[in-house]
Amino acid sequence: MITLRPADQRGHANHGWLDTWHTFSFADYYDPEHMSFRSLRVINDDRVAGGGGFGTHPHRDMEIVTYVLDGALEHKDSMGTGSVIRAGDAQYMGAGTGVTHSEFNHSPTAPVHLLQIWILPERKRLKPAYDQVTLSPADKRGKLHRVPLPIRQDVTLYASVLAPGEKVTHTLAPNRHAWLHVARGAVSLNGHALKTGDGAAVSKEKLLEISASQESEFLLFDLA
Repeated sequence: MITLRPADQRGHANHGWLDTWHTFSFADYYDPEHMSFRSLRVINDDRVAGGGGFGTHPHRDMEIVTYVLDGALEHKDSMGTGSVIRAGDAQYMGAGTGVTHSEFNHSPTAPVHLLQIWILPERKRLKPAYDQVTLSPADKRGKLHRVPLPIRQDVTLYASVLAPGEKVTHTLAPNRHAWLHVARGAVSLNGHALKTGDGAAVSKEKLLEISASQESEFLLFDLA
């Protein structure tokens, strides 16, 4: 069973410095039909203007992944971590018992485009944790590349970039589920057409076949 989540039906807010789309209920956007999928709680598609950003704010009991598509994001947190997350990077922050952090566009002029993803942890009150990886274009080109982040939940995250006509396949084990998010481009998932910003919930499917009709980048979550 594949259920599509069209991009233009997501929650949307434009604060000037931040233009954001919410796949699931978040902040002022509330839709009881779209609260989460399995352990996947948030996918926010954010564009932050030059010089803009999120001031210091707290998180607790959430596994947070930031995937930068274009530009660069500057991060500082209460664990003492300070880093710049650039296009192709994926950052992990396990909030655990509690962290505060800030995120600002590293550029005063150019926008940054990112996906912020929240995943419910395997249990509450874990120790806060941090990691960051760089994925080269070759890592993702023409294949499903496992993003090696220590997410404390039974979930595997894959990233892929496909040229027109390329395809990848993924086998779901029994009782596993999947979520596909198209970051850019246009793909077909088992015959279902998806475009930039679209998502798809997958259950009771054994084999996933994903093909691109144009240059495309997407994330695939394999979920318990």
